[in-house]
Amino acid sequence: MFPKNAWYVACTPDEIDAKPLGRRVCGESIAFYRPQEGQVAAVEDFCPHRGAALSLGQVCEGQLVCGYHGLVMGCNGKTVSMPGQRVGGFPAIRAYPVIERHGFIWVWPGDPALADPAKLHHLHWADSPDWAYGGGMYHIHCDYRLMVDNLMDLTHETYVHTTSIGQKEIDETPVNTKTVGEEVITSRFMNGVKAPPFWRANLRGNGLPDDQLVDRWQICHFSPPSHVMIEVGVALAGQGGYEAPDNQKVSSIVVDFITPETETTMWYFWGMARNFNVKDKNLTAQIKEGQGKVFAEDTAVLEAQQRNLTLYKNRKLLLLNIDAGGVQSRRIIDRLIAAEQASPTAEAAL
Repeated sequence: MFPKNAWYVACTPDEIDAKPLGRRVCGESIAFYRPQEGQVAAVEDFCPHRGAALSLGQVCEGQLVCGYHGLVMGCNGKTVSMPGQRVGGFPAIRAYPVIERHGFIWVWPGDPALADPAKLHHLHWADSPDWAYGGGMYHIHCDYRLMVDNLMDLTHETYVHTTSIGQKEIDETPVNTKTVGEEVITSRFMNGVKAPPFWRANLRGNGLPDDQLVDRWQICHFSPPSHVMIEVGVALAGQGGYEAPDNQKVSSIVVDFITPETETTMWYFWGMARNFNVKDKNLTAQIKEGQGKVFAEDTAVLEAQQRNLTLYKNRKLLLLNIDAGGVQSRRIIDRLIAAEQASPTAEAAL
């Protein structure tokens, strides 16, 4: 299950620039499109005439036109017209609150009356010329909460990402976990270690030597409904670690927007924001390629994990201290779901 009264990343702007996009978010089949340049709309992906997918149609003069019989749908979910037919009595379909911000299209799949744009998380790096961003999207066959678990416990890097970001010091270093309001934070600091391949490349990208010992950090921030931002970086050893001056370190924010599709599938929008050499497009492309390979390794593990959990539904899983970040994040998710189910408007939002 998933909270619905929340903003989720539905797609990237380029996915709807040329034609409508059909995408399922939190079990809701939604058609996204641009009525006008710079605008975005989202309606139920269901033509009230014969049930065709509106996302397979086209946008004509700002209207979404069904590709089956030409029904014209308005942004508010009401039928506008249909060739040679009277459509005034057609039932309205659902329209969804949608926002374009921070380089993403966000949708609110729950109660539209609660869809406050102010509830959208502020991303300081997204609109700043002092930061560069590169990322992608994966469709993954697993429960979205498994990805939350994965990102809130980076111990697995030692074993899953041996050729990129993994190193033995990760699982040898204690992790600290705390919950502040609705945010869960896990942190790990490793001092005087060798930089793994991914970070050696980033040191070179910032004009720093890649053959010296470094102080490394990982600080994971979970925010509901399912967003994880991870502060990561390395500094030349003895220069202050996380607090080191910019000319002695490379640091980034790993961006993870996890959008449930169904109970066992999800859309994973990943990327990395950095504040060094921000105009170097080749470096952005190199980091994106490297990060994409890392997340592809996670995908293989998570999809196999989901297959096992589906096959062995009654097997009890073990919990260790390293699982605290995922456990506390799930508690927040569960609390939000319970609150929605208890709300008088819950039935209307489902």
